[in-house]
Amino acid sequence: MASVVMSLSAKVDKLGMSEVILRFTGGRGLQYRIRSGVILPARLFDTKKGCVIIPRMASADQRVALKGKKALDEIVALMLEEFMQRARALTAQHLRDVVEHYHYPDRDKGWHGAMSLASIIPEYTKVQKLSEWRCRAFAVVARMVRRFELWRGALVTLDEFTDKVARDFEEFIENEHKYIDMAVYADIYQQVEKSRIPAKRGRNTIIGVMTKLRSVVKWCNKQGISSQNAFLKYKIPAEHYGRPYYITIKERNVIYEADLSDNPHLAVQRDIFVFQCLIGCRVGDLMQLTRDNLVRDAIEYVPRKTKEGRPVAVRVPLNATAKEIVERYADTEREALLPFISEQKYNVAIKKIFTQARITRRVTIINPTTGEEERRPINEIASSHLARRTFIGNLYKKVKDPNLIGALSGHKEGSKAFARYRDIDEDMRKELVDMLED
Repeated sequence: MASVVMSLSAKVDKLGMSEVILRFTGGRGLQYRIRSGVILPARLFDTKKGCVIIPRMASADQRVALKGKKALDEIVALMLEEFMQRARALTAQHLRDVVEHYHYPDRDKGWHGAMSLASIIPEYTKVQKLSEWRCRAFAVVARMVRRFELWRGALVTLDEFTDKVARDFEEFIENEHKYIDMAVYADIYQQVEKSRIPAKRGRNTIIGVMTKLRSVVKWCNKQGISSQNAFLKYKIPAEHYGRPYYITIKERNVIYEADLSDNPHLAVQRDIFVFQCLIGCRVGDLMQLTRDNLVRDAIEYVPRKTKEGRPVAVRVPLNATAKEIVERYADTEREALLPFISEQKYNVAIKKIFTQARITRRVTIINPTTGEEERRPINEIASSHLARRTFIGNLYKKVKDPNLIGALSGHKEGSKAFARYRDIDEDMRKELVDMLED
């Protein structure tokens, strides 16, 4: 009788994640150690019993554990089925193939290096099981590649996507806005569905596009679809961002206490913005919050960004103001935690809220198109992400420990994003200089 015993790999990364190992036994000579490809927080695995720990309370941890257990149970069942078919002929490679096919069922579709780069991008997003918003972002890149192919008059295959072609593509998307008046471009524009008239793209936008292409190319290399890797020679520069601006706790309180009685709809969005300032999540995660995310006076969720890699549950305790907002909009008939509107309308409302609360001081930003510094009134550029920066910036002023704050914001340990917060406040600089007096 065959059996499978689970254990946890001794390798635990900085985020506390580790892979579950499957030890298959099918009799004498049939004992194999197989990596499951299922990665869990080490705290959610009972090493003595060899099983996943399912938290009793509804939480992000519970969802991660249930998903991991389901995957492991299905993989084990497939392994045992494979043994029943092959018996003594079963090899370790057969079991590895079972795991491989479980995680990547679409891998054996006959993909090859002569395929166009544009056609493999949607396949990549399916196999990687990316979130909806990430799939849309990659679809935009695929349309750019198709327009580039029409512009150059030839397909860009995986095997032909060299560093030179990568540079030509970069030049195309950097200058595409200049081509819109050309007759040849009008024809190209019509041939690629869902294309929008391109505006001038900033360096960070172009870098983001090339970074997405690099992830597709690396995946194709890993799957053996193509050995061509343009990014071994073509190096993508680092994105350039300015010093992060955010509002102070005092300004946040001014916004919360502003009289918006003449515009009840705006008052609701003001409360949601303040709530976001107090839990620090990204707007995409904010809009997905339901009553199930409220666990023992805290918000628990898995950031959408980490769902595509190694999911890490985030737990943010609610302070008195955050609890007050949740209670104010408690509604058992509504699944959403708060009365959210669309992200676009939310951002418009935030600008109006800042204007009515008279939070209009000027801040220095990097123009995303020109890459130059400029001064703008904060109410004109305020958005949902300002709430996340407000949460991080004000905590950083008080704690100055990026890993501790990262546990609340969902940033991974050692995140480069925190490098920008080391130079955000004149008070912090003064504190450092005053240390020389001791």
